[in-house]
Amino acid sequence: MAKKTLDEPAPEDEEPEEPEAPTEAKEEPEPEPEEAEEPAPKPSRGRGRRGAKEPLKAAKKPKPVQAPLAENEVHVYSLDGDVLKNVELPAVFQAPLRFDLIRRAVTAFQANRRQAYGPNRKAGMHHSVRWSGKGHGVSRVPRIRGTMIGAQAPGTVGGRKGHGPKPWADWSKKINAKERVKARNAALSALRHAEIVARRGHRFDETRTLPIVVDNEIEEIWKSLEENRKERQEKKDEERTDRILAAKRSVEILRALGVFSDVERASEGTHIRAGRGKMRGRVYRTPRSVLFVATKADTLARAFRNLPGVEVVTPAGLNAEVLAPGGDPGRLTVFTESALDVLRGWAM
Repeated sequence: MAKKTLDEPAPEDEEPEEPEAPTEAKEEPEPEPEEAEEPAPKPSRGRGRRGAKEPLKAAKKPKPVQAPLAENEVHVYSLDGDVLKNVELPAVFQAPLRFDLIRRAVTAFQANRRQAYGPNRKAGMHHSVRWSGKGHGVSRVPRIRGTMIGAQAPGTVGGRKGHGPKPWADWSKKINAKERVKARNAALSALRHAEIVARRGHRFDETRTLPIVVDNEIEEIWKSLEENRKERQEKKDEERTDRILAAKRSVEILRALGVFSDVERASEGTHIRAGRGKMRGRVYRTPRSVLFVATKADTLARAFRNLPGVEVVTPAGLNAEVLAPGGDPGRLTVFTESALDVLRGWAM
């Protein structure tokens, strides 16, 4: 019985302890350790940065969807570099590639430009010389009278040349008219092959279609530049408002078209010419860069003439040498839409 009496109070003592234990368990987690976890500046800063970038991405304009290109089509670009539409290339761009004809035509162009030159017919002959004849034990060289100094002969100091250049020499080379036309067409056909253009050393944006075709608005660039100058003169906010910012605007257009890096290549490659030409007014030699083909070449040339290596021609001025300087085809070329339409009447 004593055991039972001892066992009965034991559960009574345990029962009041059980409700106190949960109350203590509830009070213990309250000492606010969770509030100390709030100072987490790194995640909050990261969220702030991400939030700052989101409006920039949203501000970008969506790029227009480009229509798929056919086999003989290229993009037409605006002055800002955006794709406006697709246009089919003329049939002359499908001409067969004849590198041999291109080289022959360019060599003929260069040879036919050579000018006749030669020495004065009396050069080296301005001496009073004598020849003593044979049997005197000296060489048979004309000598200045009263001395033994040789003169006037080709092997003497100050004497004439033995076989100098002949002014009547003919360096011209003939080439058939049909071969010349086929060489021009082959040089045009090489413009649409990016690997040939890159092999020639040109630098351009690989995403651009070749040849690059630009909207006709570029032919009116000089008119727009003059209007811009008048606006700046009326505002009088800037200094030297009388200047036409042609070079600045032309650089912006070339950057948008993705070909300005080639102009930089020509600028870096400009060097002093080797040989006697540097003493005859031909001091520097500049590599060839972008070629513009436009129907209004005069106004376009006024804007781009200050850039090294850049040339502007009309469709009538195209030939194998302009399209393939030095006989190497694949010059980086920019056509206007109107100039491209002129080529549609050309036969292969």
